[in-house]
Amino acid sequence: MSQTAPSIVTSGQRTTALILATLGFAVNFWAWSLISPLGPIFVDRGLADDAALIVAIPVLVGSLGRILVGALTDRFGGRLMMPLVSLITIVPVLFIGFVGQYTYVTLIVGGFFLGVAGTSFAIGVPYVNSWFPKESRGSAIGIYGMGMGGTAIAAFTTVPLYTVGERLPFIIAAAVLLVYAIVAYLLMRNSPDWSPSRKNLVAQLADTARIKLTWQACYLYALSFGGYVAFSVYLPTYLINAYGLEASDASLRMAGFVIAAVVMRPVGGILSDRIGAVTTLVIAYGLVILCAVILVFDPPLMPIGTGCFLVMAIGLGLGSGATFALIAQTSDPAKVGSITGFVGAAGGLGGFVPPLLLGSLWAAQGTYSFGLVLLALCTVIALLISLWVSRDARRRTAAETVEP
Repeated sequence: MSQTAPSIVTSGQRTTALILATLGFAVNFWAWSLISPLGPIFVDRGLADDAALIVAIPVLVGSLGRILVGALTDRFGGRLMMPLVSLITIVPVLFIGFVGQYTYVTLIVGGFFLGVAGTSFAIGVPYVNSWFPKESRGSAIGIYGMGMGGTAIAAFTTVPLYTVGERLPFIIAAAVLLVYAIVAYLLMRNSPDWSPSRKNLVAQLADTARIKLTWQACYLYALSFGGYVAFSVYLPTYLINAYGLEASDASLRMAGFVIAAVVMRPVGGILSDRIGAVTTLVIAYGLVILCAVILVFDPPLMPIGTGCFLVMAIGLGLGSGATFALIAQTSDPAKVGSITGFVGAAGGLGGFVPPLLLGSLWAAQGTYSFGLVLLALCTVIALLISLWVSRDARRRTAAETVEP
């Protein structure tokens, strides 16, 4: 790859790009999460015996779709892809609001296409990455990650708006998506240092699959962001089953979990720029392991259970930010979109399986303890992989030092 002098980019341009990308992420994640707070209501209506599959389908589609959308972003740029995905998302949002929410089959169909909104994550990471210098990418990607707070918007507003009118939350979300798509198309610009990938799409994805960091980061993100997604979509059901809470109370507590994770995500990126991404990951996973072990013993919700869920959210948020700081700091900028697609897909898939598993465990055993044991064990593996990445980085640095 030829070395050229970087273009002059102002802080105002970087800030504008970061704000627009973060808003797009937040708006699309708001839409992506519309079904989750309504899961218990759909169960009460008799549309399903358990909400797990209903809320998991958008997660699955949004996750797998990131592989393709990340590669397309390397090719066409975030300036085109973010408004386009936002416009496409309007269709399933309105379908669910006016048609899909009344039968199980149409909910599944609507949720499948709603998954498109979840692919927005794989657009913003390479877009933001291209605007910022290497030494501040961790912080920038971490701030961009606050867009996952769109799930908190859904948690706080969906049920109250739904009580006013069954279609209202979907109409409002569709309107916001439309306004954002127009504004983003008019104001977003690709970085002057960004250049589109010219590789064949299949070859591009195959090349990404050969990078060891891709698969290491996939597991790390499947644990951190996957854990966040899993709890953000299933925590209301968990709290209703395990602690007998009302749906509205459970949704508000889930929103608190989401906010804690969202706030800590940029902290994870900032810490990665200061003390290193691997050190930040080790701290994050240590917190998750501790809380998972305590929750295995079904402590009272107040104060121990609530405290553990909040500290776990902090750990998952830190880990999510640190994982992409690791990618941004160590990857070829031309491949960040494709790597992000794979890793983002892994994160979403990490959020797809646990709700189904937890639902099955509750039905079979009446407890979530075994699922929490699995979470602790899987987090130990993530911690070991983080140390492995650190060892590889030290070996690379040593090899580069002795090269003539």
